[in-house]
Amino acid sequence: MEWLRKLSAAIDYIENHLDGDISYDEAAKIACCSTFYFQRVFSYVAGVSLSEYIRRRKMTQAAFDLQRTGAKVIDIALKYGYASPTSFNRAFQSVHNITPAAARSIGNTFNAYPAIRFSVQVSGETAMSYHITQKQAMRMVGVRIALSEDMEENQRIIPKFWKSALKSSLFSEICDLSNQSPEGILGVSVYENPKKIFYYIAAATKEPVPSGMFAFEIPAAVWAVFENKGDFKENVQDIFRRFYTEWLPFSGYAYAGLPDIEVYPITKETPSRGHSEVWIAIKKD
Repeated sequence: MEWLRKLSAAIDYIENHLDGDISYDEAAKIACCSTFYFQRVFSYVAGVSLSEYIRRRKMTQAAFDLQRTGAKVIDIALKYGYASPTSFNRAFQSVHNITPAAARSIGNTFNAYPAIRFSVQVSGETAMSYHITQKQAMRMVGVRIALSEDMEENQRIIPKFWKSALKSSLFSEICDLSNQSPEGILGVSVYENPKKIFYYIAAATKEPVPSGMFAFEIPAAVWAVFENKGDFKENVQDIFRRFYTEWLPFSGYAYAGLPDIEVYPITKETPSRGHSEVWIAIKKD
């Protein structure tokens, strides 16, 4: 459960710097992973994006300060890293639904968010259907869109990208390209470096790269393949969450840090439910 300890250490760093500069890069370094991967894992495990968690924690502490001390609102804003009263006011109201100026009045209701403490949750209520497979390097071809290290922004970008791709003539070409395992339409986030992060809608193939598409390769690896039947968006996200909180801690494996692969059925329509898979690369712990 070393990964859990590292995540907890990263949270300790954030908590110790709520009233100072918080570096996502430093938090990721403590967690021994890339900034992109750290934000992604955090959102799956915590159920909230890293940026939203930090905002909630800062505003929780800011509310305590406003109630306990006689400090000016601008001083509290500066303490928690907000250069202008306007931006602080916006953040404060997004968490507490009242203005910072009104926070000193007795009787107002606030929303206090405690610090997250990572732990393993063992429920055993629902089985996770999976199998382990070993694959040689996989070549994939498809369309792509650039992502950022802001997971909240990516959560807006990716659904729009799928919607646009499904309406494009290129989507049919991607369907026709699929001739290797994993068979289907693939959603893959590829992290090359902090300035190059792409989300691909692609197919595993040996075919030439059509105009308007890109090719990439995922190295040989051992994969845990999880099956999903139901809503694509909600259930696929749930698989990632359960992988980190339920499956990985007891599996004897560690996360390999390769691109995760979402596998959807080949179709010219736009289904939102059915059979899908999630491929996650693993290695011996």
